[in-house]
Amino acid sequence: MDLGSLKPAVVGSDGIVKDATTATFAKDVLDASKTALVLVDFWAPWCGPCKQLTPMLEKVVRSYGGKVKLVKINTDENAAIAGQLRIQSLPTVYAFKDGRPLDGFMGAQPESVIRQIIDKLVGPPEEEDDVEAVLASGDEALEAGDLVGAAEVYAAVLESDQANARALLGLTKVYLKSNDHARAEATLELIAPAARKLPGYDSAKAAVELAKKAGAAGDTAEFKSRLATNPADHQARFDLAVALAAKGEKAEAVDHLIEIVKRDRKWNEEAARQQLVQLFDVWGPKDPVTLDGRRKLSVLLFR
Repeated sequence: MDLGSLKPAVVGSDGIVKDATTATFAKDVLDASKTALVLVDFWAPWCGPCKQLTPMLEKVVRSYGGKVKLVKINTDENAAIAGQLRIQSLPTVYAFKDGRPLDGFMGAQPESVIRQIIDKLVGPPEEEDDVEAVLASGDEALEAGDLVGAAEVYAAVLESDQANARALLGLTKVYLKSNDHARAEATLELIAPAARKLPGYDSAKAAVELAKKAGAAGDTAEFKSRLATNPADHQARFDLAVALAAKGEKAEAVDHLIEIVKRDRKWNEEAARQQLVQLFDVWGPKDPVTLDGRRKLSVLLFR
């Protein structure tokens, strides 16, 4: 899974991974450890092993679906708290529970060691309820725009269950948001036919199809030029609408498709109406443009 093109994770966007300071240590670590296990990663920008350990810590922590949180402390900027806890080498990781440090380690460690420490304190995340919680944390990261964090969660689930439909669907959405449409389509196809009724599948499929249409449509300048010459060029207006939708210019895309329906409802076997329905599926029923577009379409169809 190549996620190199994705933007860096948004630290703290899902509440599971965050940075802390000496001033926020009591709240972010001591208080937070009363409801979840908190791993505190003491690091510094010049520390080579820290750069290897931290991404692994983030991946492992997210796989526990909220039972574990990671707090990162830059010791160069927060020497006071590092001194109070007698941090002598980097990286150093402490595990806090109920306001107290219970375990820890120094230096970069393999994933298996990190999981052993966590499992000893909170239990392994293999049970079905835990998997659902893990997937929920991935969904939260995706909603917050943390594409790397979401991808790591879904990938962790797929490591133990390659056919998990929710994880595959989530990973499809990650690829869609990162504009990797080829991988999005390939990942969506891995979902077993019997599992394709799960919520969100239809909208993801519609989004993949829209991306393919947009790629075939090309740039908008040509279509705008053709429309300026001939406003009745429905194909140019249709292709323009698809390209605009792919660029996020949703309201304008809807207006062009509505214009086709208004001029010739039956054109190309009602292609404009069908495209509108597909766009509404992609954007979701609560999107303001969906609501406005459905209203406009209903006025035309039932007048």
